[in-house]
Amino acid sequence: MVSDRDERRAVVAAEGGPARLDRALAQAFPDLSRSRLQDLVRAGHVRRDGLTVLDPALKVGQGAVLTVAVPETVPAEPAAERLTLVVVHEDDDLIVIDKPAGLVVHPAPGHEGGTLVNGLIAHCGASLSGIGGVRRPGIVHRLDKDTSGLMVVAKNDRAHRGLTAQFADHGRNGPLERAYLALVWGMPEPRTGIIDANLARSQRNREKIAVVRVGEGRHAVTHYRVESALGPEVALVRCRLETGRTHQIRVHLSHRGHPLLGDGVYGSAFKTKAARLPEGARAALGALGRQALHAALLGFAHPRTGQSLRFESPLPPDIDALTRSLAAGV
Repeated sequence: MVSDRDERRAVVAAEGGPARLDRALAQAFPDLSRSRLQDLVRAGHVRRDGLTVLDPALKVGQGAVLTVAVPETVPAEPAAERLTLVVVHEDDDLIVIDKPAGLVVHPAPGHEGGTLVNGLIAHCGASLSGIGGVRRPGIVHRLDKDTSGLMVVAKNDRAHRGLTAQFADHGRNGPLERAYLALVWGMPEPRTGIIDANLARSQRNREKIAVVRVGEGRHAVTHYRVESALGPEVALVRCRLETGRTHQIRVHLSHRGHPLLGDGVYGSAFKTKAARLPEGARAALGALGRQALHAALLGFAHPRTGQSLRFESPLPPDIDALTRSLAAGV
């Protein structure tokens, strides 16, 4: 908990009309960078007139009272923490992890410890130091906190450069191969296809990503294939990314009318569909507590030897239990 002496207050002058929250904060507290203030807003450390606000772009008018609770300073470098890591492959250059759902990849405001990076520092020792940045040592790609599955992490600069180049290409011309398994509401038609829709931060909810018009946002392409129908309400879909945007699979499938099961951000309008599921499937969905998305396949060329490496991860117990219940109709 942040003590009273760590709280700073200011009254918005806002001459010329309402101002963005982050700009008003930067003007009031010049010793804190705007990016730092944006992080504090998103982490829930800023209040306007006593109410917590989470959007740095929120407009604030003259006379609004802003309160910033500045957390205690944390070490610049993540600390080593002994975590249980499922290591699929490891050599002198890289390590492949099967990440469980619920594990944050790298430290960020609100998640300073207990991350995959903390565990990797303890597991790999000094070999990760300085590779890819202090806060993200060795990380060349990431998975959302509640997405499970395969990740590769570099253990030296040469591996980091080689893997980063492959992920930047997204397998269009190079050896990178990634596939995800998702449980979605309904049956996508056609059953094999491409979703090509640009993505950008939502203007209505800055915590979400949204599909935007051509010429706006960032280009995003998802290839999908229905693997099987799991009763009348759900399909198991395999997705391959041609680009790697934040929440890409979740947003693209929701845009097509087939959000992921358990996705409270992009599939909240489909909660009533759960009532149509068999009793056992309803219980399994309730126990899932996350979006039904798993990084099931990861293939790449070893950055030093050039050897083709390919790894597969079975569905984790929570998604597997839901899939089995749906397939059995119980």
